[in-house]
Amino acid sequence: MNWLEELFIGTSVAHSLFLISLVIAIGIVLGRFKVKGVSLGITWVLFVGILASHFGMRVDSTTSHFVKEFGLILFIYSIGLQVGPGFFASLKKGGIRLNVLAIIIVLLAALTAFVIHLVTGTDLVTMVGIMSGAVTNTPGLGAAQQTYIDTQAALGVDSATAAAMADNIATGYAVAYPLGVIGVIGSILLIKGVFHIKVKDEKEKMDAASVNLDTAHRLAVEIKNPAIFGKTLSEIDGYIGKKYVVSRLYKAATGEAVMPASDSVVDEGDKALVITAKSSSDAVAAFFGSRIDMPFTEWEKIDSSHVYKHLIITRRELTGKTLGSLKVRSSYGISITRVNRADVDIVPSPTLELQLGDRLTVVGTEEAINKASELFGNSMDELREPNLMPIFFGIAVGVLVGSIPFVFPGIPQPVKLGLAGGPLIVAILFSRFGPHFKVPTYTTVSANKMVREIGIALFLASVGLSAGESFVDTIVNGGYMWVLYGFIITVVPLLIVGFIGRGVLKLNFYQIMGLMAGSYTNPPGLAFTNEAYGSAYPSTAYATVYPISMFMRVLVAQLLVLLALA
Repeated sequence: MNWLEELFIGTSVAHSLFLISLVIAIGIVLGRFKVKGVSLGITWVLFVGILASHFGMRVDSTTSHFVKEFGLILFIYSIGLQVGPGFFASLKKGGIRLNVLAIIIVLLAALTAFVIHLVTGTDLVTMVGIMSGAVTNTPGLGAAQQTYIDTQAALGVDSATAAAMADNIATGYAVAYPLGVIGVIGSILLIKGVFHIKVKDEKEKMDAASVNLDTAHRLAVEIKNPAIFGKTLSEIDGYIGKKYVVSRLYKAATGEAVMPASDSVVDEGDKALVITAKSSSDAVAAFFGSRIDMPFTEWEKIDSSHVYKHLIITRRELTGKTLGSLKVRSSYGISITRVNRADVDIVPSPTLELQLGDRLTVVGTEEAINKASELFGNSMDELREPNLMPIFFGIAVGVLVGSIPFVFPGIPQPVKLGLAGGPLIVAILFSRFGPHFKVPTYTTVSANKMVREIGIALFLASVGLSAGESFVDTIVNGGYMWVLYGFIITVVPLLIVGFIGRGVLKLNFYQIMGLMAGSYTNPPGLAFTNEAYGSAYPSTAYATVYPISMFMRVLVAQLLVLLALA
């Protein structure tokens, strides 16, 4: 039975693969169990790894280090690809206020950790691990460990010694994490109780304001503006500086609905079906004449020869091309009324750059649409094919960017974005601007989630297997106080900003819930709010603050480590 013993406590490649896989599998199974709707999810992998390591099942340091870093990169890069398209949009309008509050929460957590360090004398590097667990931010843990090891190596410290201290960071993370999850949920409930919030009223307010003013909106108008009588659509285009598309034109003189072209003439009494942004609908309606109550079904009855269909951009060479350059209306006789990207409807314009995976709503005859479908590709099989180039090329660029040193005044060692920050920033930039330079960045939602889950599972398993050896001894010899420190770091920033957000800024309770979960990059907290209050509204605020929170968590963790070593 030596082969079985070798498999569990040996040093072979088979041992490493077997142990890491077993830890991940058991952790995932345990993560499915919930207590009052709350679960630690995949974080169970970390605790299973700690338990296995405590009983002598460990992976050699070289293999563990590689798996940990590679897993972290896969996780953080897939997150960047996911949030990148909406990152810059989140900085607009109301998103600015939420992101400022999220940054304040991040900085308050760092300040709280530093104050605890001064008061208790706890090593600041260890406090960074406790802080990362308290705010449930795994990439921050990875960035802190890597920064510590790199800095110690630059100072000539033995790699084994540096690795041992890095494991101590992970121990602090593991100790603080469970109450980090509970602290977010508890803070949300406390805010609700203190301000006597009625969730039903909050939901009604969100319902009333839930229409996205920048998404595509359909309206029917009657032509009454003398300034445009007898003019073509191309002549009046740009008169009011608003984006709109005339998808149908009902000619009063002939009683027919036509597919408008750029040279179509509008006359008094004509009716038009217009697609524009919700925020522009009143101005566009007033420009043409007046809004009329003419449901879309009525337009379908008038002209049954034209149909609406969805076409998907699956030809990779169209990435980065503008709608105007395709000349679909003049070449195919169809009109593009909407572009859906990441479940958001966008008003089409000639300058809109297409991306792989965009779904176009087109109107025209069945024959014309069938011909146009060849132009766009419209083949789901193409999207199902794995597109690995943007992932691994992006990771390579991310590692390069993360390795560039930045010098900050007062800090003796240069700061690096590292294997967490570099790939995150590159992924955000690639997913947002890649199509502009004809770099395909499309991955299916399922593929992105698979890469992300594999990455975080590998990372947590490696961290647990490395930290478990000294975990129990650390807790027994005073580490139990870390639980308290972590809980303080969790709740103090949330309550301060929560009271400001509700009491001063009058934020909706759903926004506050999303802000709290998002600023702590806390999926269990978000899942609790969605399930407990029967709405996905917190997800909007969560997605708004998630990118900047993730970036700030990684950066602040590194800066605190460098400050500790200064």
